[in-house]
Amino acid sequence: MAFEAEERPDRPIAKFESMLKTDDVYFFDAEDFEDIIHHYLNNGKMSLAKKAIKIGLTQHPSTIELKLLEVEVHVFENNLELAESMLDSLQTIDSNNEEIYIQRANIFSKKDDHNKAIQLLEKALTLSDDSIDIHSLLGMEHLFMDNFEEAKKHFIQCVLFDEHDYASLYNIIYCFDFLEDFDGAIVFLNDYLEKNPYCEVAWHQLGKQYIEKGMYKEAIAAFDFAIISDDSFVGAYFEKGKILEKLKRYNEAIENYEITIEIEDPSAFAYLRIGKCHEKIGNTELARLFYYKTVHEDPLLDKGWLAITSFYIKQEDYVKAKEYITKAINIEEENLFYWEKSALIHEALGLVEDAEVAYQKMVDLGDCELKTWLNWSTLVIKKGDLHSAIQILQQALEFYPNNADILYKIAGSHMALNQTIKTKEYLVKALSVNTKKVATFKLDFPQFKNNTWINNIIIEYSNSSK
Repeated sequence: MAFEAEERPDRPIAKFESMLKTDDVYFFDAEDFEDIIHHYLNNGKMSLAKKAIKIGLTQHPSTIELKLLEVEVHVFENNLELAESMLDSLQTIDSNNEEIYIQRANIFSKKDDHNKAIQLLEKALTLSDDSIDIHSLLGMEHLFMDNFEEAKKHFIQCVLFDEHDYASLYNIIYCFDFLEDFDGAIVFLNDYLEKNPYCEVAWHQLGKQYIEKGMYKEAIAAFDFAIISDDSFVGAYFEKGKILEKLKRYNEAIENYEITIEIEDPSAFAYLRIGKCHEKIGNTELARLFYYKTVHEDPLLDKGWLAITSFYIKQEDYVKAKEYITKAINIEEENLFYWEKSALIHEALGLVEDAEVAYQKMVDLGDCELKTWLNWSTLVIKKGDLHSAIQILQQALEFYPNNADILYKIAGSHMALNQTIKTKEYLVKALSVNTKKVATFKLDFPQFKNNTWINNIIIEYSNSSK
């Protein structure tokens, strides 16, 4: 038995959900079904949206708006062929319905044909009296294609229509940032704030633009206005704290970071920044305390482990540094920065084999920095394993084929092995790249500083190159 809507005075959504729990069938008008379906779609309740569409089309089988919502669900679920077929049928009935073009644009967007999607959305724009959602979609399509100027224009239209559309406001600033047009962003935000002087989001974004320009005084003022607009706006306190750190006003920075902890649950980032500030002003015990809090709050934050490890390295307490970098590696073994610290610590402790393991791991993780190869080979040369040092340096040559530092080290290693032919080959190559680094070569291999044969090669090369 069907009931008229007037007999069920509850709101449509509550009434619809009540109906689903009973065997009763309530009647809704088509607009009620649209509201119900939009509610479920906006809240991610796809199964309920589909039920509402099914019942809605049973009661109103010829309503195009409900059929278009069914198309929207099919597009969302990637049933693109079915959605296109339904749109073909609907277009024969109502060829000037902007929603048909919007859904076709969504289909082409899913197929990564953003140019076609834009064409269809621009057609929809000519047919629609309510164009803001279309401008938002056009902005996103242009973003997909890195057309930041065009994207910005469409998002600006959205903000002109609804000054509280912060998603579009963020997208506008995103476009300015990618265009590196910080001056343009500052002008836009100041104009916006003339009309919306208590918008904490805009003040916050303005402050970040001033940071990019190195205008720290203006940035602090902007973040202060953001805080005046909303004294619980954590982001403004964080950004202000970071600038105060740059200006070496560490105590003020600490105050701002501490406010964020009072407003929200403590964050590892706040603890980390407070620890850094205390370390800068010489409060070593407080710095250590806040570094401990950092890694306790978020054991996966690599900057926390690196900070506490670096703290002990600066204190030359390599035993403690080793303890913490080992804990960090146990949590995240594939972190390159951890292994870099591990190599330094183990080398300082004279644990050569452990340091070698760390260097090998760094290379395995993709570290191809010149200093890594040079530090690793120096360690191995000191150990006396010259054959391994040459192998390491040969690998380095694949990345830096004409690097004098590498070539001199290979030459010195071959000389230490009494391999004169190879020594001369690499020494001449090194000299051809940079003769000034001979002094460094003699420091690295002091046993050859006064070697007559080596000096003769250097003299011979110098004469021949004149």
